[in-house]
Amino acid sequence: MTHALWPRLPAGSSSKTTSLIRASGATAPVSLLAPSPSVSSVSSVSSAVAPEAPETSSPAAATAASPMPTPATATAQAAAPPPVASPSKARHSDSNSPDSGAIPIQRSLRPTPMKRSVRATPMKHVVAAAVAPWTRTVQTRLIVVDAVLVAVALTVAFVVRFALGFPGGGVVRPTMAYVLISVLLFPGWLIALAMERSRDLRIVGVGVTEYRRVFQATWKFFAVVAGASYLLRFDLARGYVAVALPVGVALLLGGRFLGRRWLQGQRSSGDCLSPLIVAGSRAGVHDLICELQANPQAGYVVVGACIPDGDREPGTVIEGVPVLGDVLDVPSAVRQTGARSVAVGGCDSLTSTVVRNLGWELETTGTEMIVVPGLIDVAGPRVLVSPAEGLSLVHIDAPTFSGGKYLAKSVIDWLLALAAVIVLSVPLLLIAVAVKVTSPGTVLYRQERIGRDGQPFQMYKFRSMRPGADAEVASLADQNEAGGPLFKMRDDPRVTTIGRYMRRYSIDELPQFFNVLRGDMALVGPRPQLPGEVAQYDGHAARRLLVKPGITGLWQVSGRSDLEWRVGLRKDVFYTENWTVFSDFVILAKTAKAIVAHKGAY
Repeated sequence: MTHALWPRLPAGSSSKTTSLIRASGATAPVSLLAPSPSVSSVSSVSSAVAPEAPETSSPAAATAASPMPTPATATAQAAAPPPVASPSKARHSDSNSPDSGAIPIQRSLRPTPMKRSVRATPMKHVVAAAVAPWTRTVQTRLIVVDAVLVAVALTVAFVVRFALGFPGGGVVRPTMAYVLISVLLFPGWLIALAMERSRDLRIVGVGVTEYRRVFQATWKFFAVVAGASYLLRFDLARGYVAVALPVGVALLLGGRFLGRRWLQGQRSSGDCLSPLIVAGSRAGVHDLICELQANPQAGYVVVGACIPDGDREPGTVIEGVPVLGDVLDVPSAVRQTGARSVAVGGCDSLTSTVVRNLGWELETTGTEMIVVPGLIDVAGPRVLVSPAEGLSLVHIDAPTFSGGKYLAKSVIDWLLALAAVIVLSVPLLLIAVAVKVTSPGTVLYRQERIGRDGQPFQMYKFRSMRPGADAEVASLADQNEAGGPLFKMRDDPRVTTIGRYMRRYSIDELPQFFNVLRGDMALVGPRPQLPGEVAQYDGHAARRLLVKPGITGLWQVSGRSDLEWRVGLRKDVFYTENWTVFSDFVILAKTAKAIVAHKGAY
């Protein structure tokens, strides 16, 4: 059975990957994908590794050493049925005897005693899986873009400080020392980005970790530069650093954003995806396959699954993905499909010892092993892995709903809202005049929403509908295009002419900056909910009321009105559990893109 995107390799290709077992000075290749050995095959291997057996050094010698089968013998061997091992014995027997039916790859996943006459040598770390061409392309693009942007940032800082005299005084003639410093800062900055692993393909294009590492690498690098200049008593111009640091951060983050757009476009079209094998219980494998198929931006395409024998039937397919064997057949499935990653989930058969041995098997193929902890909607900043007596303990930090971190968020929100009101004061006044002149009624529309801890408040918006629009909802209920308790219509007859333009670009929501100044809302947070929506909450959905609602949020930047109510609710809960100040700035940047695209705005 083959997958639509990743067909199986030819049957003969599996024999190329072998394990070397050295005994008494003789080396015999044993295929890791060999079928269950019969008595005769084991006897032949034993004779090959015996001390008195001659060592063959060429294919011709090996052919000469073995007797040529006669036609009668070949006919008898072809007619003889192959030995059939019991599935339970093949999967779970720990015996090394030929009659146990345990195939070599399955025995290799368990610690089994070896005969004293056989001495195993460590396998060489040979990478069998070729590196995908797209990985080199992405890495090269990142390096080139980073180098260009760092050079631009240093050049701008040099020109602004010494040619324009800003900041910190008048025009200063640059010395050769500053030219040399700029030349040295260029490779140093790039090395800092590499040391922080900001180009790790496991984080590129996904989440905010990539942006965070770029920011951390930059400020750490300039901290080292400042410390070195102090120790060396070199008077580094503060204006030079004051320009290079923010300009560099802005350019690098912008470059990564554009690079992410390109990579996401490639992945949406089916390119730049890493083939993945999923192993675990049937239910866990099903859930993980559904998540990865719904989110190609994660960078993986599932090419096969391995589930326990008890959950598997011949020809089993899960969400279009073929089941290639038992959970202990993962190395065989990797070589069969050419997968470069293996995701291991929870399963009784996958004990800690089996997972450890599986990691050793995958080392020889260059395949990445991913352990799926079974955590739902938990972001990376809340996860901490610590070693304890050979164990890896995964710690999950509790969500933050108060304290210094939340206070910092509230202060930043208030200051940015105040700045927005000051900058947009004239446009706000002009919009208010346009609303008043084009349709009768009030300029502002007030509606009761539910805020933090379930407290109601009055939310402000520019009025985009005719007066009395709320009373017409019942008569238009049969035309509702939204799910859940929401009411949405793409061509709502209640919306005024100017209201359509305001809704398309979210201009009607600008008065919510005053809600932020009053403390009712935040810049970024869950979508403000109506009392009717909150009345339908269960215990899970009610967690979104633990933080202030926001002018924008994950719901708004993920599709707005085009998003299903339950999907949007889950995104709001995810934000509530995992918000950070840095992620707020990322969402604000995505909001600008969503406003320009005006997708789902009606």
